[in-house]
Amino acid sequence: MKKLAIMFVSALISVSAFAQKTVMVGGAAMYPTKNIIENAVNSKDHTTLVAAVKAAGLVETLQGAGPFTVFAPTNKAFDKLPKGTVETLVKPENKGTLTTILTYHVVAGRWSAMDLAKKIKEGNGMATIKTVQGGTLTASMKGKNVIITDEKGGMAKVTIADVNQSNGVIHVIDTVLMPK
Repeated sequence: MKKLAIMFVSALISVSAFAQKTVMVGGAAMYPTKNIIENAVNSKDHTTLVAAVKAAGLVETLQGAGPFTVFAPTNKAFDKLPKGTVETLVKPENKGTLTTILTYHVVAGRWSAMDLAKKIKEGNGMATIKTVQGGTLTASMKGKNVIITDEKGGMAKVTIADVNQSNGVIHVIDTVLMPK
């Protein structure tokens, strides 16, 4: 009986995941039945992020159960950093700094754009979000766009929201967020 109940729940989860829409990111379909890593490696817009996640040793974590909300900077977002920054960060001796920056882009739980908008409204225009790195991000609205502000005052616009994954959700952003 217990086995039957587990099979039923698994089937419901699978049906639910298929009911979520598949979103195109970086020329690739992001399937809600796949995890964050399984999808991200296919996005041509996130090759720098994927390389950084590998260099930081975070692949296994982001393949885990989660759920996670990832604010995923594009290659163009990384290109905005000073010349040589990415190359320096992916060196083995800078793994700690790289991990700090990457985990600053991750929030525990599944935060949809609707969840963020609701928190922003409840916070009179601003919502503070704690990252798994331990820092905070501030979400706000600028017109119809969700804006994420880092602890240094840098701002990223969510360019593609609600890219659902089996273990969370990705929101594509146009700027790398930096902790204090």
